[in-house]
Amino acid sequence: MNSKWTKAVSYSLAGSAMVFSLTLTASATSALSGVSALSSTTGVLESASYTAFAGASLTVNDILSEAASISTETQLADSGAKSVSKGVEAEDDPYANIAIAQVDNYVYIRESASADSEYVGKLYNNSAATVQESVEAEDGTWLKITSGDVTGYVKSEFVVQNDENLAREVSRRLAKVETQTLYVREEATTESDVIDMIPAGDDLTVIDESTVAQGWVKVTCNAGEGFVSTDYVKLSTDFTVAESKNAEIARLAKEEEERKKAQEAALKATQAAKAVEERKKQEQQQSASAGDTAAQPAPERTYSAPSGTSGSSVAAYASQFVGNPYVYGGSSLTKGTDCSGFVMSVYGAYGVNLPHSSSALRNVGYGVSREEIQPGDIVCYSGHVAIYQGNGQIVHASTAKTGIKCSNVDYKKILAIRRIF
Repeated sequence: MNSKWTKAVSYSLAGSAMVFSLTLTASATSALSGVSALSSTTGVLESASYTAFAGASLTVNDILSEAASISTETQLADSGAKSVSKGVEAEDDPYANIAIAQVDNYVYIRESASADSEYVGKLYNNSAATVQESVEAEDGTWLKITSGDVTGYVKSEFVVQNDENLAREVSRRLAKVETQTLYVREEATTESDVIDMIPAGDDLTVIDESTVAQGWVKVTCNAGEGFVSTDYVKLSTDFTVAESKNAEIARLAKEEEERKKAQEAALKATQAAKAVEERKKQEQQQSASAGDTAAQPAPERTYSAPSGTSGSSVAAYASQFVGNPYVYGGSSLTKGTDCSGFVMSVYGAYGVNLPHSSSALRNVGYGVSREEIQPGDIVCYSGHVAIYQGNGQIVHASTAKTGIKCSNVDYKKILAIRRIF
């Protein structure tokens, strides 16, 4: 195994099924763009001209039914026909027996403990796996691992074992909402003021569990840091896991197909918008020729129709709604919308169907790194989502107090960046 690796770029892919929906709903997968030729012997991208795919970021609820998982509620390894290590219960240590890949891009997971064997998957940098056994071979020590739905062998030199601090650093503690509307409060008491509301199915990043015995955890949301009752959330640990070879092949093929369909949909939306503008011009000309001189009321705020097929056009279209109101659960760009409703409605104007959920939006399109961000990209935070404008700015439906506004893209920690066009 050659240890010379290409430039590191990382992000999370939510979901491992690798099935891309035409409507880009929550079941949509991430995709890898512009991958250069791969060396079958070294596992190295032969060119730095690529967009890195950094594994599949999965929660327990997403993958229990179809793949092994790393979580506080079940073991990472599949307990079926394959030989697996002992599971780790949430009450014990969710970080025990975990190995974390520490490479610039990814390491191949091999069929057997040999660099000459076929690869069955890829373990990306900071991805996690359960170690089943250690095998001594002529070229060094190999580890049999299970990560997601992939079981195979990696060289021990490319992973770090039993490092709880590293495991905590690369994972994320989640509080998934299990009630219709979750209140985030200033303090850990029901008497405290509500600072934010989160819909069912969304999740928040847990930053402090010192009050869990009292039934509260501290989380981060768009309004800042606050507390949520553990009675209404499900706690879990989110790791990035491996992608199988077959899943990668299917994903790349689907990505190309769906990319073309999205471009076709955007083109149709542009043509329809141009037709509307042409009709407006004709009506104005007819009104002028009829000598309509009656007093006219003050014109209402007008908005340009969506045009173009690029992320820049999406960002420009979204930006014109700055100043309009925020409404929890809403999706009207003019009368009121929440953060995910804003993103959904903006892209809906381009013929792209997205989910009305900030956590589900982390699954749509394909992921890019912070360094690769472009206008129109969907920027995902804990309990919040926005559209990147460019020049370090986002446009988003922020809060009921501020409405739709612009902010610095790094105003809080970014969980994922997703690209549609």
